[in-house]
Amino acid sequence: MTDKWFLKPAKSIDQADLDSARSHQLQLTKPPGSLGQLEDIAISFCGWQKSLTPSCKQVQIAVFAADHGVCAQGVSAFPQQVTAQMVHNFTNGGAAISVLAKQLDAEFQVINLGLVSEIDDTDGLINTPLMAGTNDFTQHSAMSREILLAALTAGAKQLNNTAHLFIGGDMGIGNTSSASAIYSVLLKQPPELTVGPGTGVDKKGLARKRKAIYQALNRHGEQMKTPLDVLQRVGGLEIAGLVGAYIACAQTGVPILVDGFITTAAALLACQINPSVRAWMMFSHKSAEPAHTLALESLEAQPLLDLQMRLGEGSGAAIATPLIISALTLHNNMATFGGAGVSES
Repeated sequence: MTDKWFLKPAKSIDQADLDSARSHQLQLTKPPGSLGQLEDIAISFCGWQKSLTPSCKQVQIAVFAADHGVCAQGVSAFPQQVTAQMVHNFTNGGAAISVLAKQLDAEFQVINLGLVSEIDDTDGLINTPLMAGTNDFTQHSAMSREILLAALTAGAKQLNNTAHLFIGGDMGIGNTSSASAIYSVLLKQPPELTVGPGTGVDKKGLARKRKAIYQALNRHGEQMKTPLDVLQRVGGLEIAGLVGAYIACAQTGVPILVDGFITTAAALLACQINPSVRAWMMFSHKSAEPAHTLALESLEAQPLLDLQMRLGEGSGAAIATPLIISALTLHNNMATFGGAGVSES
């Protein structure tokens, strides 16, 4: 990949394919629009797959994991060692996303881009750490530009280009602080509106998170002129990996189902780095984290679910995937008025 591979436009979507899908929906034995968002899902997949009978049988779930130096500021309710413990839980099949991936018969990997703790190779783990967690962004840039570009490329390389749907997940103690900082810069909102409870910090922990983000904004504000600057200064390795994966999906023609608070920060960055990526995204659910609503509005995104989830890992997207499968099954298998001998009037 060249250094600027992430600026290459996304794969084009043919308007004729979308028009054919809409026409087909109007012929199905139901009142127009009566299946709501399920109709929009099916139409989008027809455009993405250039087919009037789209499929969602091959789902890829990739969870990117890394640690965050800002944890030194007391922003999390859990110690950083939990990131590595959760990676073990993912690969051993005990985490929520592991259970859901098995339910979906999805391809499932965990990618270590930079844990503080060393972790042994095991099945299902792609062990490619770029550094031992990011730097504390209240004191330094989270990472160098060289590491940032490596993380973007590492994310892109995880894509299975035969997948019908890509779900990115995240794991990293402290990553809600990173995502909140990203939202504060890109959405031009103060930390009071972008910082939420994350893993469940108390009022004092919430105050520390806000203070840390204010410190980061004061330290790096003048240097954060582009989305790449923001990602380098206050981002996370796993967030950068997600950004790279999302851009590669759109360039290759693999639809993206975005999960929650952390992954939407990555989606927002990806769309600002390469606006053509947005056309390949669908948003699974509305997170309980307060700033997620602001981000969805900025992206003009209508989430499929609102279950007050805030687990991350890709879990909300995995929960929403059966809805997509149902939408495509209805689109592909319902009778048409002509075929069923039913009058449209």
